[in-house]
Amino acid sequence: MSVSGSAAGETESGTEEPSDLDIGVLRQLAGAPHGPVEFRRRLRETQQQMSSFLMEYKFALDEVETKISILREEFELAHEYSPIEHVKSRLKTLESLVAKVDRVGCPRDLGAIREQIRDIAGIRVSCVFVEDTYRFARMLTQQQDLTVLETKDYIANPKPNGYRSLHLIIELPVFLSDRTVHVPVEVQIRTIAMDFWASVEHQIYYKYGTHVPEHLHDKLTEVASTAADLDAQMGLLREEIRSLG
Repeated sequence: MSVSGSAAGETESGTEEPSDLDIGVLRQLAGAPHGPVEFRRRLRETQQQMSSFLMEYKFALDEVETKISILREEFELAHEYSPIEHVKSRLKTLESLVAKVDRVGCPRDLGAIREQIRDIAGIRVSCVFVEDTYRFARMLTQQQDLTVLETKDYIANPKPNGYRSLHLIIELPVFLSDRTVHVPVEVQIRTIAMDFWASVEHQIYYKYGTHVPEHLHDKLTEVASTAADLDAQMGLLREEIRSLG
């Protein structure tokens, strides 16, 4: 198994030396040592496999980002308006990937990981209006070389904590020099208000883990409702502007 990733957040191109933390994870993946020479060989082999594996996901991210850029530019030229405000991508780090593999009980096998872990590569698209989230989703998923594996509409059906977003798992071909691989990419589409709320929630849970104070939890739910109201009001305002011509 082979994984090489950048820090959480924006994906980065290029080859990096593994960090001390990644070396520790690689040692776990390489298995018990059978003498120093054999262990170093297995460590190098594991690192190479993981780097190659994650590279495929990076290329898939590049492909999806290119598709989004084309849709954004073409739509803006045709309609003098873009439904897309911000785009951000991320590739799971080796540590994060292995942690999730173990957490969900997935075998440490590249085939099983590709099949069961579908958010190794992810893109988040922020739109101004709720209507635009669905518009963009339609534009993206109608492309013939994409396959939609899964759709979860948390805008129409928010999570209990108020989280709202449209989640897609798409799969696309990545053409390499000697083979074609089909790689899944998670696409999250939400409004700016939803994205701001999700960012604050992430920071709070990052700080407190599973022990978020009850008053903060209640406040988050309240703010999520406020964000939803804001989105609804902005949608009504947009309709009023349209009616005025």
